[in-house]
Amino acid sequence: MPIYREAQLQEISRQFQIYGEILHAETCKIGHINETYSATYDQGGTRVRYIHQKINRSVFKNPAGVMENVMRVTAHLRQKLQALQVRDITRRCLTIVPTREGQSFYCDSAGECWRTFVFIEGVQTFESVQSPRQAFEAGKAFGFFQNLLVDLPGGRLADTIPHFHHTRKRFQALQQAVSKDHSNRALSAKAEIDFALRHEPIVDVLLNALAGKKIPERITHNDTKFNNVMLDTVTGEAMCVVDLDTVMPGCVLYDFGDMVRTTTSPTLEDELDLAKVRVQMAMFKKLAEGFLSTAAAFLTKAEKAHIAFAGKLITFTIGLRFLTDHLAGDTYFRIHRPDHNLDRCRTQFKLVESIEHQEEAMQSFVDKLDRRAA
Repeated sequence: MPIYREAQLQEISRQFQIYGEILHAETCKIGHINETYSATYDQGGTRVRYIHQKINRSVFKNPAGVMENVMRVTAHLRQKLQALQVRDITRRCLTIVPTREGQSFYCDSAGECWRTFVFIEGVQTFESVQSPRQAFEAGKAFGFFQNLLVDLPGGRLADTIPHFHHTRKRFQALQQAVSKDHSNRALSAKAEIDFALRHEPIVDVLLNALAGKKIPERITHNDTKFNNVMLDTVTGEAMCVVDLDTVMPGCVLYDFGDMVRTTTSPTLEDELDLAKVRVQMAMFKKLAEGFLSTAAAFLTKAEKAHIAFAGKLITFTIGLRFLTDHLAGDTYFRIHRPDHNLDRCRTQFKLVESIEHQEEAMQSFVDKLDRRAA
């Protein structure tokens, strides 16, 4: 790590209630948004690690709101885990280390906002699911996370990224990108544009259900990628859900839908061989089993009835975003080859087709699980 980073972290380390000498620090790959370091301290002859993280203010415009959400959520999670007499609570819930002044984050002279967490030992994350068992653990972890937050006291959480999963707004953005066609790419992407336009009837299904109070607004994670679940290195059990910056009011189905998108296909999201892109029913079944094992008690009948549809909708929504960025000249998502965002879009839309072919069987399986649990 560059010397200036070492010097900066030395200064940052003195702002938090950490006692001991910082020995060294290194970059830590946790998410793709914030700048993150793991730092090792000598505390009375024992080496202890912490996470120092700089909040990305270009993404999170209101870091105080983000941290207020995180503080409320983690405090409630800890209280609920204690009431359940769960062991290893500091490995099952993020622990925020306060500043010397008792605040949840520190702003340096440059206006950058820093926060510190206790490092969770003995866990690992994966970029993609390796087995049906892992799919089950992911579903169980996110369902349990949402279950614990059903009765969060106090007012409504802040919207840290407004309209994060608003499919209608994403669809409108695509229409504008097609109309403007700044990069003259609409012709080469005609098949994908036509696919998107044909699927407009699904855009407002959940939005209308939320607006009509048929589906409740809940506290949701909103970024339920598999790598946001920490698994015990020995047992493989899901221990802790991380990356809480997008925890805010939302729809529980969006969370499950993104799990379907990121855990059920054997390929990465930019797979060139579309013949490989498909929903693996075995993965979906384990994901649904895990999720319903911890979430079924609080889900409404209407939410359960849209579980398979949610996977299709969120996958379609992400595909819209990739296609829109491709037409706009690749201004948002980082690309590594020509037409990379178009490739990503094609992969998402192919997965949408796979879900459509199996949607009835997927929902039928969920319904059977629900009847069995009743």
